[in-house]
Order: sequence, then structure tokens, then C-alpha cells
Amino acid sequence: MSWAIMNVGFYIIVFQFTDEIGAKTGWGKYQFFVFLATTWIINSIIQTFFMPNAQKFSELIRTGDFDFALLKPIDTQFIISFPRIDWSSLSTLVMGIGLLSYSLYQLMVVAKEPLILAWPVFFLYPLYLVCGVAIMYSVMISLAATSVWLGRNQTLYNFWFYLTNFSRYPMEIYKTPGWGMGLWIAFTFFIPVLLVVNIPARFLARPLDGMTSANWQLAAFALCASIGSLFVSRRIFKRALRSYRSASS
Repeated sequence: MSWAIMNVGFYIIVFQFTDEIGAKTGWGKYQFFVFLATTWIINSIIQTFFMPNAQKFSELIRTGDFDFALLKPIDTQFIISFPRIDWSSLSTLVMGIGLLSYSLYQLMVVAKEPLILAWPVFFLYPLYLVCGVAIMYSVMISLAATSVWLGRNQTLYNFWFYLTNFSRYPMEIYKTPGWGMGLWIAFTFFIPVLLVVNIPARFLARPLDGMTSANWQLAAFALCASIGSLFVSRRIFKRALRSYRSASS
């Protein structure tokens, strides 16, 4: 919680010296706070339901307790993904909803040109939140599955943090010549973490009639990417299970 408060404080200072995050990106102060709140909401769901279990996966393999999971008459990936819930991480969810509500109030009521949300937004935003969670879960379970080959994978959380750090900022800032464009392509189309927050936040922070055809195409791709990510992560997990050698063998 303290980290979240410091994060908001940092961006309040940033917006004292600039009007937007990235020149001509459209992510002004409260638009970006919608983006930041969406980041917190998605990360909170991941850290509450999936992160503790993914971190424990390598320990189950090392100690041989993974054998018991394989013997249960339930899908192994489901058992690995949901046995523990870290309720303390939901505090970030509450803060995210609070920041989101405050930011929307500023955009819809206080702003000189109030934002008017079209009714489809109330369907699209939660839909793309689910898509974002699906993509993040897919990346996490794929990383966790590598424990079968690598053994004790204590660096999972660090690698996860560095990888998903790209999703914490608007994708427009990466659309620059050189390395920036390369990162945008890689983390939009190959490991689609840039879609996780950008798509739902864009629907909520900007009017639908301002969406370009490219924005709608990217939104359609995000739906496909979430389904594809789940499929690929499932294949990776299944491949890892075939490579697993029981502790008793």
C-alpha cells in the first residue's frame, strides 16, 4: 500500500512539469491515473490468486509434493493455479478502484470538457480487464512451468517483474525509432503484455468516438491474444508435465 501511495505521489510531481505522459499521446494527468488504477486492479488480481501459487510450484517439484497433485482427479494446472489466495493483496484492488473513481470524477465532472462515457464502455472495460488477467496469467504459468526443466526457479518473481514492467506505461511512449519500436512490436504481438492495461484503460479514459480504426484493430487483436496466450501457456504446461520425472522414480 505504501508503494502505491508513493507511486501516485511520484506522478503528481511529474504532472507539475508536464501535461502528458509522452508528447502528444493524449495521456493527461487523470487519463493516466485511470491507466494507473487499471494497472493496480489487474496486478492485484494476479498477486491475490496466481502469484503465490506460481512461486510455490518450483518448491513442489523440488520436494516431490508435485506427485500428489498429479494423483488427484482434477486438472493439474487448475490445482497448481488456485490452492492459495493472498487476501492481503486485495488492498491494492481497493486502492485501484478508489483512484479509478476519483479520476473518472475529475474527467467527467470537474474537467472543462467533461468526458461522456458511452454505454458499451461498461461492457468493454470489464471484458478487457478479464483479457488482461488472462494474458498475465498465461505468462506467469508459462514461466512457472519452466521449473520442471530448470529445477529451483527462485528468480521467477524477478523475471516476472522485469517482463511485466513494460505494461505499466502507455504503449505510445515506445513508438519511437530504434529500440522503442522494437519493444513495442515484441511486447504487443509476441508477448502481448502491452495490451493488458492499455486497451481497457483506453476505453475508459477516452471517448469511444475518438477511437481510430487502428485502436479498434488493436482491441480485436487483444481478444485474440488473450485466447492465444491461454492456448500457448496450456501447451507449455502440458509439455512440462510430459517432461516431469516423479520424485519416486
